Amino acid sequence: MHVCCQALTRLLLPGYPSAMYSLAQLVSHTLEIRKSRFLACVEPCTDRAAAQARVNELRAEHPGCAHVCWALLAGGHSAAVDDGEPSGTAGRPMLDVLRHQQLDGVLATVVRYFGGVKLGAGGLVRAYTDAVAQALLQAEKIEHIPVQTLNCELAYAHEGVARNLIAELGGELLEVSHGQAVRLQISLPASAVEALQEQLLSITRGELGWEIVGAGAAEA
Repeated sequence: MHVCCQALTRLLLPGYPSAMYSLAQLVSHTLEIRKSRFLACVEPCTDRAAAQARVNELRAEHPGCAHVCWALLAGGHSAAVDDGEPSGTAGRPMLDVLRHQQLDGVLATVVRYFGGVKLGAGGLVRAYTDAVAQALLQAEKIEHIPVQTLNCELAYAHEGVARNLIAELGGELLEVSHGQAVRLQISLPASAVEALQEQLLSITRGELGWEIVGAGAAEA
């Protein structure tokens, strides 16, 4: 049986706020300022690859637009893209709106059609901020709970206690196998992983196999 090292706890992702939210569905909003049109969209999105694919779709749908700016928060990762607008006037303000709303797993895009009148840096920041904020006002938020998938291995004598702890911490057993020891694959809220590891280390007196498999999210 593997002996777990306390340092493995440090492999956990950085902590999340106690309440994070995603969106139930895509919502759009159009803002017009001094003849420029800003077509904002906010929608669920799992990662950067999916975000880039969606941005490519928008470019194909709007071949005459001046810019397709976007911001992403997903799984602890972020992106902010100005797409030719002055640096820091589009993607970053959009990202700030998502962060302020405690969102995760969300992509914000704004397609801009230039109206011939320059708005200046301050005007652009306000326009991109307002476009995304107005779209979010119409969106239905759902609680977004970061989860970890992990494997642990322990002696048969501790299986019952382990199952009870997992249930108490809001976890779910994905797979159980029995060999020389019991191997459990668990899905658990990220905020509870360290507590489970510490309690199992105490119960098993360090005789615990432990492996972080991956991260994801569950909707409440």
